[in-house]
Amino acid sequence: MTLSLGAQAASPLVLTPEQSQVDAWGAITIKADPTYELSVHDMLSRLRAFDAPAQRGGSLGVHKAAMWLHIPVIAPEAPRTPWVVNIGYGSLQADIFLTSGGRVLKHVSTRQPGQTLLSSRTPAMALDLQAGQAYDLLIRVQATGPLILPITVGEMAHQMHEALREQMLQGLLNGLAACLLVYSLIQWTTQREPLFGFYALVVFGSASFSLQFFGIGEQFLWPGNLWMSRYAGLAAGLIALAGSFLFLGAALADNPQSRYARAMRTGAAITAVVCVAVMLGWLSVPIAIAFMSLAAPLPSIISLPVAIARVRQKDPIGATLLAAWTAYGVGAALFVCLVQGWVPANFWTLHSFQFGATLDMLLFLRVMGLRANAMRLKAQEALRERDLMHSLAHSDPLTGLNNRRGLQQALQAALASSSDRSLVAVYLMDLDGFKPVNDSYGHDVGDDLLVAVGQRLQASVRQQTDLVARLGGDEFIIMACHLETPQQADDLGRALLRAFDQPFCLGDLRLKVGLTIGYALAPIDSDDPLRLIRLADAAMYAGKQGGKRSIRRNSGELALTP
Repeated sequence: MTLSLGAQAASPLVLTPEQSQVDAWGAITIKADPTYELSVHDMLSRLRAFDAPAQRGGSLGVHKAAMWLHIPVIAPEAPRTPWVVNIGYGSLQADIFLTSGGRVLKHVSTRQPGQTLLSSRTPAMALDLQAGQAYDLLIRVQATGPLILPITVGEMAHQMHEALREQMLQGLLNGLAACLLVYSLIQWTTQREPLFGFYALVVFGSASFSLQFFGIGEQFLWPGNLWMSRYAGLAAGLIALAGSFLFLGAALADNPQSRYARAMRTGAAITAVVCVAVMLGWLSVPIAIAFMSLAAPLPSIISLPVAIARVRQKDPIGATLLAAWTAYGVGAALFVCLVQGWVPANFWTLHSFQFGATLDMLLFLRVMGLRANAMRLKAQEALRERDLMHSLAHSDPLTGLNNRRGLQQALQAALASSSDRSLVAVYLMDLDGFKPVNDSYGHDVGDDLLVAVGQRLQASVRQQTDLVARLGGDEFIIMACHLETPQQADDLGRALLRAFDQPFCLGDLRLKVGLTIGYALAPIDSDDPLRLIRLADAAMYAGKQGGKRSIRRNSGELALTP
């Protein structure tokens, strides 16, 4: 009988009520079909030719052939619930045959979805077993990528429980990825910041790869679509790789035209070309897989020196990227070991790449936040520099008051809204007795006195409406706005004179200087800024000639100096 032949090749998998689930690899033997044409009946006649696998960890690596697996099964007692054989990996094509005595009792196939009796994210089949009867399970598998085959046989209730746990995990991880994708797309659309668009590519590619790898896409998104089953995972991986090139280049390059930035854009462009070529059938899938395997670490390798330089500059972006690459590298390394059969296929190794990619995406999200904060601080610094330059251009360096340029700008704006009931007065004043102080005590004391004069003038005017400026030397000018009458302007000028009745205390020195003030009113005397200043200057000059410590208004009767 067929069973006896299989039994000589491997010990049968004994299913007892004491075990709700057993690992099938202890009983598996394998045989390759490089022709892809051998049928289940061909294999039933060749069970003696099946060999023990090199490793029994649940992975056969990459094969350019269809692989047949033989599992002899027996249930000594009548099962309480149907047993289910499950291949816990979705990125492959599988046929599962239950046979006994050389006859096929049941067959399900992912290549012919209509024959599948269980709605599952991974290939599975319920087994109708009779107590004490020997069966042969034959499983044919093929894939464009690695043959990861965590095959278990368990009671249906237990398998359903495990399936629900996996669905919950995939829902959480892929739901998180969906939220990150929507967030990045919204930010990219509203802010037009390319970094968010590149991040969206990384998230979309990584999440789509997980959907294909764990069978969610085949179960819900594209059931029965063989083209998607063949290309979706590969295309998703290439999209994530291209996004990684672009994201890291944008996050780390200070100059978009630097050699590093150009190298990252070139890597993304080559990856995109490979993706399009394989989708259109111009490039074979094995070549594309080899390219992705070789190019996958390149974004991190190329970016590593730049990230280390950022760490040395105490930039948190560099440290965050190093943490992201560490998490991703550990996950990828475990996945490679799983593909090669160096580690067993279990929960942690099967999900290692997904966990690493999820942590990688979250840390990339932090990179975007740090980058946005750095750009905000840079913009604030640019505004501060602009304000400083504006201040230097419009301020007197000694006193901090407005200079001639600042005065002219403010006066131009004030005159635009002046009227007969909202007068603008321009007071031009010169210090009386400043030169003897400067000659006797030196320029340092003279400068200190000018600063003190500016402070007293500033304290003597209305803070909200008036402006004090220094024209140079010991000449100051005040612009007073929103005066209702000429008399109010004269009163303000006389108040300025009285403010200088008290001497200035500079250390041990008590110095007294006075003011000679000339002023003009707008729009009564003129509405031209330069003419107003010239009128005030002429009035001040006349005051100097008439005995100093005085205030005069020039309404046009005094001659202007040429």
